[in-house]
Amino acid sequence: MFDMKNLKYIFLASSLLLFTNCNDPEDVDLNPMEVEEPKPALVAGSANFSDYVALGASFTAGYSDGALFKASQENSFPKLLSNQFALAGGGSFTQPLMADNTGAFLGIPTSAVGYRLVFNGTGPQRLNEFFTALGAPVPQPTTNPTQNLGSTFNNVGVPGAKSFHFTLPGYAAFNPYYARFATSASSTMLGDAAVAQSPSFFTLSEFGGNDVLSFATSGGLGVDRTGDPNAAGYSTLDITDPGLFGQVLEGVVGQLTANGAKGAIANLPDITSLPYFTTIPNDALNLDAATAASLTGFFQAVTGIFTQVLIQQQVPPANAQALAAQYAITFQAGPNRFLIDVPVSQTNPLGFRQMTEDELLLLPINRAALAQGYGSVLLTPQVLQVLGILQAGGTPTPEQAGLVLAAVNGIDDKDALDSSELLSIKTATAAYNAKISEVANAAGLALVDLNSVLDAASNGGFTSGNYNFTTNLVTGGIVSLDGIHLNSRGYAVMANEFLKAIDAKYGSNFEASGSLLNVGDYPTNYSPTLQ
Repeated sequence: MFDMKNLKYIFLASSLLLFTNCNDPEDVDLNPMEVEEPKPALVAGSANFSDYVALGASFTAGYSDGALFKASQENSFPKLLSNQFALAGGGSFTQPLMADNTGAFLGIPTSAVGYRLVFNGTGPQRLNEFFTALGAPVPQPTTNPTQNLGSTFNNVGVPGAKSFHFTLPGYAAFNPYYARFATSASSTMLGDAAVAQSPSFFTLSEFGGNDVLSFATSGGLGVDRTGDPNAAGYSTLDITDPGLFGQVLEGVVGQLTANGAKGAIANLPDITSLPYFTTIPNDALNLDAATAASLTGFFQAVTGIFTQVLIQQQVPPANAQALAAQYAITFQAGPNRFLIDVPVSQTNPLGFRQMTEDELLLLPINRAALAQGYGSVLLTPQVLQVLGILQAGGTPTPEQAGLVLAAVNGIDDKDALDSSELLSIKTATAAYNAKISEVANAAGLALVDLNSVLDAASNGGFTSGNYNFTTNLVTGGIVSLDGIHLNSRGYAVMANEFLKAIDAKYGSNFEASGSLLNVGDYPTNYSPTLQ
């Protein structure tokens, strides 16, 4: 029988020393202990924190490591804010906590709501897969998604919610996270936050984040709905029309401030700067000189074959040669960019090309497949035979020529973001942020520039609370193992950014009084044996 107790101590000895509180050489205390001047007493300024409500999506809920689980919820940025607000007149703060730390739901397939990710010594792995690989019993989820918790909660953060979902009656029927604490079958997230609780202070965060996220994580399989404000026609993967986004945002903020509540709203980061999109470089096709020469020769053959195909289709020879020339891709020893599939068009009739510098590969891509020709060419014995015929000056049959063209194995759309898809994401995000800034200023709200924080993390890193943070997966200290959401230390950083923005807007002095969070008190990764 496998001894779970032994597993716990083995894992703690081998991994947690590195990955629970200080998980990377970047993650070190920079400053020695210094004698500080006395701090002023904490004051709330013009803010009233007595009834604080947080409205938002995954970040607000405390989603981390690809799941929602109790320990991370207890370190959600709204919960951390409420702890500091309590020092300045704030009241109690309640959250719809999951029942355990598995991240999964009882009775829902893990393909829909999966176990949380853990670090297995080499990279992220699902908790159930980690235990299965060890031959140990897999922890079972105990959170029942059909059991409504029957109360209002200060944290109305719902993973997966898009902007127009905040005001959608009956949204609980489509989201198991919200179903657990919606006040009624027809309630809205906004109603549960504003009408049911009439807060004195609120935070609104990642409003609009999911409006581009599902498009991005699908590799752009959705549609950019800019100019189409009818959400009823959207798929879950589509980008929300900025006009619709702005209309909903104005209504949400208007409702939250109707009774005089003050608050803080965060803008949106460029999600494509997060490690889900940046961990795997698009020039990781590393070749030796011989293989580079073989691939270059292969694409010269593709060019020749396709030229003849076009000529046989009555395309003038000069035009055929010019059109086929784009497939004469050359390779060199060392790193090369992968090939991607693109829509077949008159200008690119074979539907593939080499990636450009700015285009991105997604974290879930099959890396073993990349090493076997995915993103370049599948050189089967049959294809090599045809290439030998060509090298000898022979003419392959149409069937043999087809084998060569079919051997090109570009990366599928679902595994990459091309330049047009990136432009759609960045354009929509910029429009959302412009509207967030406009609405925040008009309503007199504190504006939290989360975009700048994560931009700094992705461009060399930044310092917060005597720690360095980057967006490196696992080791960067701020982004969780899923490559998109923050870890608990990242949520502490986020809470501090809110506190500093609140200070600037409402005259509180959390920073000056020494009442910011010590981010080093919060973990970067959680042990698989977390109970």
